[in-house]
Amino acid sequence: MTTPPSTPPRDRRPLTVFAWLWVGLPLGYGLYELVHKVTQLFRG
Repeated sequence: MTTPPSTPPRDRRPLTVFAWLWVGLPLGYGLYELVHKVTQLFRG
């Protein structure tokens, strides 16, 4: 039985950074807008 040649693990850091930005930027913007509108609501 032959074993497949071992390949080094792929670097997934760029994909991880992209995924965090894909989720984090809209989330951050939404939280900013929420805080902004809530402060406007209570200030009048």
